Amino acid sequence: MGSLNSFQDQQGYVEEENNQKKMTETCTMDGAVDWNGRPAIRGRTGSWVAAVLILVNQGLATLAFFGVGVNLVLFLTRVLGQDNAEAANNVSKWTGTVYIFSLLGAFLSDSYWGRYKTCAIFQVIFVIGLTLLSLTTYLFLLEPKGCGDEKSPCGEHSNFEFALFYLSIYLIALGNGGYQPTIATFGADQFDEDDPEEGHSKIAFFSYFYLALNLGSLFSNTILGYFEDKGIWTVGFWASTGSAAMALILFLCGTPRYRHFKPQGNPLSRFCHVLVAAIRKWKVKITSDGDDLYEEHLKQCPENQSRKILHTRGFKFLDRAAIITSEESNHVDKCAQNPWRLCTVTQVEEVKCVLRLLPIWLCTILYSVVFTQMASLFVEQGAVMKTTLSNFHIPPASMSSFDILSVALFIFIYRRVLDPLVAKLRKRGLTELQRMGIGLVIAIMAMISAGVVECFRLKYARTDCASTDCESPSSLSIFWQVPQYMLVGASEVFMYVGQLEFFNSQAPDGLKSFGSALCMTSISLGNYVSSLLVTIVMRFSSRDDMSGWIPGNLNRGHLDRFYFLLAALTTADLMVYIVCAKWYKYIKFEAKGGDDQNECIRQAELGV
Repeated sequence: MGSLNSFQDQQGYVEEENNQKKMTETCTMDGAVDWNGRPAIRGRTGSWVAAVLILVNQGLATLAFFGVGVNLVLFLTRVLGQDNAEAANNVSKWTGTVYIFSLLGAFLSDSYWGRYKTCAIFQVIFVIGLTLLSLTTYLFLLEPKGCGDEKSPCGEHSNFEFALFYLSIYLIALGNGGYQPTIATFGADQFDEDDPEEGHSKIAFFSYFYLALNLGSLFSNTILGYFEDKGIWTVGFWASTGSAAMALILFLCGTPRYRHFKPQGNPLSRFCHVLVAAIRKWKVKITSDGDDLYEEHLKQCPENQSRKILHTRGFKFLDRAAIITSEESNHVDKCAQNPWRLCTVTQVEEVKCVLRLLPIWLCTILYSVVFTQMASLFVEQGAVMKTTLSNFHIPPASMSSFDILSVALFIFIYRRVLDPLVAKLRKRGLTELQRMGIGLVIAIMAMISAGVVECFRLKYARTDCASTDCESPSSLSIFWQVPQYMLVGASEVFMYVGQLEFFNSQAPDGLKSFGSALCMTSISLGNYVSSLLVTIVMRFSSRDDMSGWIPGNLNRGHLDRFYFLLAALTTADLMVYIVCAKWYKYIKFEAKGGDDQNECIRQAELGV
């Protein structure tokens, strides 16, 4: 009898343990699936285990990309024999192509391939491009041997060698461009935003992602940049190739652990469905509450398992696409409706989301104009300052290291000090839109700082320095640029990290990678707008007796006025941004029901 009671107690204990195991093996609530396409179990997939692999992958891939891009203009002039203007133009085309390919990668990721497959394929292309560049450089381009430094330019090359070179660098552009917007979104996919703990980790991920990007570029700008500047191109390119290959291997190692979201088809066709359906019903009366609008549910249409977006007010004309007319009511229960006549609320809200995101995105372009000054005017300004410390020469471009250090410092300050303090005082932290606004304010301060430094640089300029070849045209130390670099770095933490978070959280599930691509296109357009602004300023500021604000010899110009102009334009942009941010309505997803959790527990019991 005692043995029977003992057996029953043990059996009860096992059942209780199994019940506890079932409770812990719950599915994520955001609709993610595992490698086998089944609902992702929280304890077995994603989280920081997968995210750390992606962060290291991002750092290594960034190192590889900038290992080529940072000195590409020098390679074109010293190895391929191009003049400065032609080389600069080719680098600009190549950089612009990278951002164009980011839209291609985002489209394929969201529509057909999914984020994992897109990341893997474009990283393979990236490694192939780097390998081809390294082989082409070693076998063909560095002739005669030992050429490629500042004093020993290389000889002429055949059309075949030029073709191999351009094929390799545009494969690199294709691989990196298609990979970049997708990997950020794929990393965020590893956290369930509907779970409080993982939702907080997801926000932290974007900060660490941007930090990994900066640390990778820091190594390539310093160590690899040093070797390439000395003409040791093969070492720099093979190091980049090895870094990219390691990134790919690490990425593939995490395959069983990753969480995935199924691609949802071509978003352009869904947008067209909404517009056409809304136009066809332009005479149909719209109710104010939106309760009679059509939406598919899992039980009705089990093949459609994406998260549903709740209806929002605004853009009421588009709501007509989801109104059920008498002609369509017979097909609703069968999920056989004509998409050109009847669309779901989720489809309509997708279009609304994009329309609401565009004004916010446009306001970020002018910030990117400020950001791009680090690679252009900040360097030119530093070049005409005192660049020596004792007998050591400080390359003006190396001052960007202070920007990277500032990013690392302010990410730590924000994550560990500012965010907890604000959450304690306001019961919640800063929203993404608020942080992006703070980024604009700090960017204004950076431009004012740069303008003030330029005023003092002109004050201490040498009056006997009449040419652009004059050494140290001003006695003001280049280290006076540190505050403007530090301020730009601080603004990046608030603007670009906030921008990544914002577009990822507010983009519909079928457009997540597109949201990340918007960040890259913002930087690209910032370059173009900056170039246009400089052209306009020089046209209006140049006269017979004046050489303009930004002449070849900056001692004869007024670069300070250009910086103050940027500060004024960014201030105006901030005002417009505040209006757009107040107008913006956040996207809201429908909460997952208990049926999904029961299904997940059932599959866990089956050992899948």
